[in-house]
Amino acid sequence: MASIFSKIIDGQIPSRMLWEDDMCVSFLDVRPLSAGHALVVPRQETDLWTDLGAPTAAHLTEVAHAIGRAQMAVFSPARVGLMIAGFEVPHTHLHVVPMNSMAQLDFTNADPNPDQGELDDHLALLRSALDEAGHSSVSSR
Repeated sequence: MASIFSKIIDGQIPSRMLWEDDMCVSFLDVRPLSAGHALVVPRQETDLWTDLGAPTAAHLTEVAHAIGRAQMAVFSPARVGLMIAGFEVPHTHLHVVPMNSMAQLDFTNADPNPDQGELDDHLALLRSALDEAGHSSVSSR
């Protein structure tokens, strides 16, 4: 059975898609830990990140780096956290989280009902920052 992330990648479930290339996608988290919280997900449905091939794992990190730099430019957080947990969905995903404290990496602090207009604004700002940085994989869907 396909994971929820595979369904998002296939367009069966709507998302706020930020990045799309041959190896992965990135989209805003529907339960963000902070403004601009994004997930980087390989197209290949693999549960454990340690089972990914090294080139795929490296590529996910490169994409997370680009998104983290965009988050720094847009939100000016003290840090951008990068986390691979994997307990929520059995499909590898990297959390890229603008943060001002370690508490922002606590999933009990996730916003279960974020303002949809704000999510749209965050998506537009991040896409613009990625475009300005010269990235060609910025999603338009």
